[in-house]
Amino acid sequence: MAKIPSLEIALNMSCNKLSGEIPAEFTELDKLGILDLSYNQLIGDLRYLANLQNLVVLNVSHNNLSGRVPETPFFSKLPLSVLAGNPKLCFSGNQCAGSNDKGMKHATAARVAMVVLLCTACALLLAALYIILGSKKRRHGTHECDVDGDTDIEMGPPWEVTLYQKLDLSIEDVARSLTAGNILGRGRSGIVYMVTLPSGSTVAVKRFKTMDKFSAAAFSSEIATLARIRHRNIVRLLGWGANRKTKLLFYDYMSNGTLGALLHEGSIVGLVEWETRFKIALGVAEGLAYLHHDCVPPILHRDVKAHNILLGDRYEACLADFGLARLVEDDQGSFSATPQFAGSYGYIAPEYACMLKITEKSDVYSYGVVLLEIITGKKPVDPSFAEGQHVIQWVREQLKSKKDPVEILDPKLQGHPDTQIQEMLQALGISLLCTSNRAEDRPTMKDVAALLREIRHEPANGSEAHKPTTKSTKTTEYSSSSESVTVTPAQLLLLQGSSNCSLANYSSSSASIASKNQ
Repeated sequence: MAKIPSLEIALNMSCNKLSGEIPAEFTELDKLGILDLSYNQLIGDLRYLANLQNLVVLNVSHNNLSGRVPETPFFSKLPLSVLAGNPKLCFSGNQCAGSNDKGMKHATAARVAMVVLLCTACALLLAALYIILGSKKRRHGTHECDVDGDTDIEMGPPWEVTLYQKLDLSIEDVARSLTAGNILGRGRSGIVYMVTLPSGSTVAVKRFKTMDKFSAAAFSSEIATLARIRHRNIVRLLGWGANRKTKLLFYDYMSNGTLGALLHEGSIVGLVEWETRFKIALGVAEGLAYLHHDCVPPILHRDVKAHNILLGDRYEACLADFGLARLVEDDQGSFSATPQFAGSYGYIAPEYACMLKITEKSDVYSYGVVLLEIITGKKPVDPSFAEGQHVIQWVREQLKSKKDPVEILDPKLQGHPDTQIQEMLQALGISLLCTSNRAEDRPTMKDVAALLREIRHEPANGSEAHKPTTKSTKTTEYSSSSESVTVTPAQLLLLQGSSNCSLANYSSSSASIASKNQ
């Protein structure tokens, strides 16, 4: 155990029939955040766990531990449930179990009496609150927290809370902020609120719909996915809380809202600059590349869209809403007659309609639609389009009409320098590769991130850029071969004459166009 002091997320050794004392080597795990040793046969005391400064979750229940529980702030806040099943453990201010049977019986009786009195008082208080709130609801038609028609909200105890980061948070503080005035956004599974903690810090809290099977599945999926991954372009899960009916997730607060809202619903002062839009596009690509290529097994997001991309203070992009996420190994078998439908209207890959197997390339398609939104400023199904037309069809028709391809760009971007216009048009070509009709014709997200970096010759996260797995590296030569090259993606699409474009076609066509312009 001393050989892995850098272990910093979680260590779960529960239900392993472990025996003996907790080894002294555990003191070396000073970066560990979660430790579960429950349901074993461990003996001895807890002294070697007292100095784990970064520990936020501990469970040593149902062992044969003895001695005194360390008198530290962390241990003093632990719920009794994580220490239960160790009758010889001594608690601060009380005798050890078994040392004085008579005294313990009196203490136990006193505790029981106290619990009964407290329960009675709480029941009376809750009944009074129910009557008061019920009368207020009848007068005003709805409860302050009942902002989505979910009338079965329960914020009372008992609560189970797990925090993955050190956070000064209480359910009481969260409950006070779950009001209509603090709503940041709504989704199919619930509502996201802005919550300011007593410390002054701000978090985002997602409250899931109460009586909804999809919401329950989404809650479990987000915890299972986000608790095991870390990336700067994926929203950080701070913890979760749940009682009998209400389920909450705690995230980092992203002050600039969603990409969808900034592009289509409100002020886009920060998105006038191409630099900002390019940064967002590359950040999302790198987040998806991490899920697809660096996680084992790979993770499919399955609901990539502009409203699921959050933006921080400096417009750094973070993927959010993993309620539909699935591990690739979960989908190894063929689909049943009625597979679970995933995704949002306008972003769904063609293979869903054909009942084909869903892979990472389905996320690539959705990303391509988002990239088109960033470049054109249009919604996937924009009010300005003809009835039934999609942004992909609109862009391809604009290119085939031989109009100036610059007219495809968002009007707010059209006055930028020529060098940036060329970057936009090259990104447009990448977006059309991503939205190819056939999944096998789309690049991987690792290739997409590399192609975007090559537009500006940027390294991959401070190191040598990843080279795409096909011949697409020729695009670098193409983009820098001649300063007079213009509207290259439009020419690329005209040469292809088809939506079934592959990464290799992109490279070879690019090289051909570059030679014609020299």
